[in-house]
Parts: sequence; structure tokens; C-alpha cells
Amino acid sequence: MHLRPFLKLLEEQEKLVRIKKEVSVDYEIANILYTLNEKPVIFEHVKGYPFSVFGGITSDRDIIAQGLGTTKERLLSKLVDSMRHPTVPEIIDTGPCQEVVVKNPNLGKLPLLSHLPGDGGRYATATVATIKDPQTGRNVSYHRLMERGANRFTARLIKGRQTRTTYDTSTGDLEMAVCIGNSVSVMIAASLGPPPGVDEFSIANTLFPMKMVKCKTKDLEVPAESEFVIEGRLTKEVDQEGPFVDLTETRDFERKEPVFVVDCITHRKDALYQALIPGRLEHKILMGMPKEPTIYDEVSKVASCKNVLVSMGGGSWLHGIVQIQKKNPDDGKKAIDAAFKGHKSMKHVVIIDDDVDMYNPNAVEWAIATRFQGGKDLVVKLDQPGSSLDPSSKQEEGKKALTDKVGVDATIPFDVDKSKYEIVKYQKVSLDDYLR
Repeated sequence: MHLRPFLKLLEEQEKLVRIKKEVSVDYEIANILYTLNEKPVIFEHVKGYPFSVFGGITSDRDIIAQGLGTTKERLLSKLVDSMRHPTVPEIIDTGPCQEVVVKNPNLGKLPLLSHLPGDGGRYATATVATIKDPQTGRNVSYHRLMERGANRFTARLIKGRQTRTTYDTSTGDLEMAVCIGNSVSVMIAASLGPPPGVDEFSIANTLFPMKMVKCKTKDLEVPAESEFVIEGRLTKEVDQEGPFVDLTETRDFERKEPVFVVDCITHRKDALYQALIPGRLEHKILMGMPKEPTIYDEVSKVASCKNVLVSMGGGSWLHGIVQIQKKNPDDGKKAIDAAFKGHKSMKHVVIIDDDVDMYNPNAVEWAIATRFQGGKDLVVKLDQPGSSLDPSSKQEEGKKALTDKVGVDATIPFDVDKSKYEIVKYQKVSLDDYLR
């Protein structure tokens, strides 16, 4: 579903809050979003700006599933299917995102948020960015942008990711367009990280049909329904980026990152600016959930994988739960190895049977308590490449973070009487006959 019809639907279903009181971009909007637990919200009146601000449309799996026309339980299969069967979107001559064209942009006119005291500056965070690589073609991803001047950001480009690789190998400026204010399908697709050469916008088009337009000043295409499009160049100049809060809710340190010079901004006449607060629900879901299809694909090569969850307790990045239908004695151990291959930053993974509710932490803990023996079901991998988001990992400048990884096989042992591992259930009765 496109963004605006989806916002309307959420409001009709009383799942969206509309705030009419004037609010400030200086911490106030971020604090309100946090207090609302990132429930979908529209701030109608933003002090000093003509644009409304919205947020929260990817803060909950049920809301994401609704935006993609499915359910939480079927969400993984829909994502896997879209990654396996991308469809190229139609290019049209013009779209709503180009109703207004600003050729001499001033970033001070955008309602960029100040999120927390101690941040390096005002940030754009709900930033779907697209580039073109000479060898692999279009790439779409997220890059946080810190305001550094009237037409300058610094862009956080992570080493090893496609945008950084293309940037590092380019001899001059690298064109980039940043779309702010997008549908759930575009936001989810941009976060998936498929293999090089697989176009995320084509994945988005499979999730929900969309059209695209060519940028006004760059050789790039963007979703026609976007609210804002920032057209610019990643230059070889570097400047301060950070400090800024990251996925684990700890503060990421200051770095030198590429300067993104903005040459043009296009937007709808009544554009809605999208906010996404760092380190919280939307940030975590958009980081972690897209790793579930890649884990699923790898585990499916060695076992019958039923479902995958990258859990919130691990910052939606470091911990995973994999549900399998066990058919062989070593399926659990094989699933552990495959899961780490499917998400190389994951630190701990738990393998469970398909009778355990993976969305219930108590049920997963119960499976560990009743189906796991540390002496034979624990897998420990020392000094493995991990994630710099883990503050306990071994980190050296210019090197991949190292961490100890742990896999827990909490599945029922093979060739045993399974009845003693199953929960005995009572039957509910009608209380009307007993309470009247």
C-alpha cells in the first residue's frame, strides 16, 4: 500500500495519533515519539516549518504486515518470495515527488530532528538512499545523514556495504539520491541487503506495485510516491559524523565520513517529512527483520526451517531464534552453523522445535530449560567476526570486530519418547454454570 492511503487507513482504524499542538524539532518530537512507544503519529504543526512530520509506520510487525497486505505469521514467507522474484518497476515521466523542485537547496528549511543531547548535530534518519555501481547496478540502502551546512551532510557509510565499496572504488563524486517519506514496502525492501546486482526497488515492486521517476539532476531513479527526494553527490571530502545513538541504544562515536553535497531537493506540495528515532523500535526492526530471510535461506539448505526471528532483546541484531522441524539427529547443530552464515553479525542463536512459540520469550526460555543440555547441545565459536555494535566485542581501528558466538540447540533429542517433552494442556470450560 502506498504511504498516504496507509496513513489514512491506520487513522480510520484508530491506530494512528494526530497531534495538532505546535511542536519543536529540538528534542520534543523525538521525545513524543518515544513516549508514544513509536505508535504511528502525525505532527501537524512543526514550529518554524511548513511541513508536517510523521513516524512510527514500521515500529510493529503487525503494522508492517498490514502495510504489505499480509499477517505477522506470513511476513517472512512474503519477504523471501519478494527477494526470490523481484520485478522491475515502471518508469514514468513525472510523479508527486517532483511537484516542487528546489535547485538551490537550504537544509535549514527541512525539519531535521535533534534527537538527544550529545548528538553531533541534526540528523535525517528515515533515509532510503540509492546509488548506481558500474558493475552491479542500482543499490538501495539506509545511510544516516548529519547536517553540516546549508547544503552539506556527512553520510555514515559502513565499510563492506555496497555504497561504501562503490564510493571507495570511484575516482570522483558518487551520485546519490535520498528518499524521505516512503511506503512500508519501499522501507522494508531498502533494508533487506540482497546480493549485489539484486535491485531493492524491484523487491519493493514485488511487495507492492510502484512506479518510479528519473531524478532532475542525477542519473538515478526514485519512487514516484516519495514525499521528499534529496539529490546530491558523495564527495571525496570527509568531515565530522557523530556522535549518534546506534542500534544497541549506546552512543556511536565520532568519525570522519564522506561529505554529501546536496544539489537539488524535490518534494510534494504538501510533503510529509518522515522521522525515525535512533536506537528504538523502528530502527531495530528495520535492521533486524531483513536478516530473517537470509537466515531462513541458509538454514533451509540444511534443515526444514519453519520460521526465524531476530529478537529485540539482542538489539534486533545480535540474537536470533530459528524454528525447525527436526528430521535428523544433527539438524539442530547444522541449523546453528547455517544461521551464523545467514547473518554474520549475529552473536547468539537458539534453535527450537516448531511446537514452541518463538514470539513468546517465556516459551523459548522453557525450551532451553527442558530440551537443552549444555554438555552436548551447546556450540561455542571463539574469536569470530562479529558486530561493532556489540560493545563487549574486541575492536581495533580498521579491523573487523571479533566476538565469541554461542549456539543453543533447544530442540527435542532425536529418537526419544517425545511425549515427555510436550506441554500437557488443560481444557477451558464455560464458567457460566459455575458462577451464576
